[in-house]
Amino acid sequence: MENPSIPSIRQIYVIERETLSEGGKNASTPVRHVVAGAVFKNPYAGKGAASTEELDHLAAISFEVGTILTKRALAGFTAENWPRAYGKAVIIGTAGETEHGAALIHPRLGLALRTGLGAGPALIPGNAKIAAAGSTVDLVFGGANDAWDYDAMDGIEVSIPGAPAPDEIVLFVGFGTARVNARVLGASADKVAEAVARIIAGKNK
Repeated sequence: MENPSIPSIRQIYVIERETLSEGGKNASTPVRHVVAGAVFKNPYAGKGAASTEELDHLAAISFEVGTILTKRALAGFTAENWPRAYGKAVIIGTAGETEHGAALIHPRLGLALRTGLGAGPALIPGNAKIAAAGSTVDLVFGGANDAWDYDAMDGIEVSIPGAPAPDEIVLFVGFGTARVNARVLGASADKVAEAVARIIAGKNK
């Protein structure tokens, strides 16, 4: 990594999941999810609550590392089977704080995913936790072009053996095609808006 302000990556893992059948039924179309994760030092581990400048630095780190991970993850797809879903997650080692994770997955990481995918107006699901080495985190997938794309909604549990150390971070980005044999129809955005409006109106009576 050329930017001296970005910590060196210690490890990169690429996790691929191909689902061929579920519930005794073969997949109607190939279903593929790929997650790339990187282990690197947390420059603010053990230093207490991070300042605004330190959180901004972590956001910059997320874009640099996220660009590398996005390229690795998208290499697992073809033009004919291109992702329609994405997600992101981070595990902060126990010497860090929750806001380190928020800085890594919320302000700038999404730009790396959207740039690599060539799409992505929809909000990217994100998940952050503080945990010991070897812990898992759930990476949740949502539709890249439509947050209400129910068939794209899915999840995967990911981890990296022996990471993060207390002063490390594990950052994950993931992409996927669809949920295997998806056939549940959810409520539309308009229907949900109508229901919420009725709830609020009833509460304010």
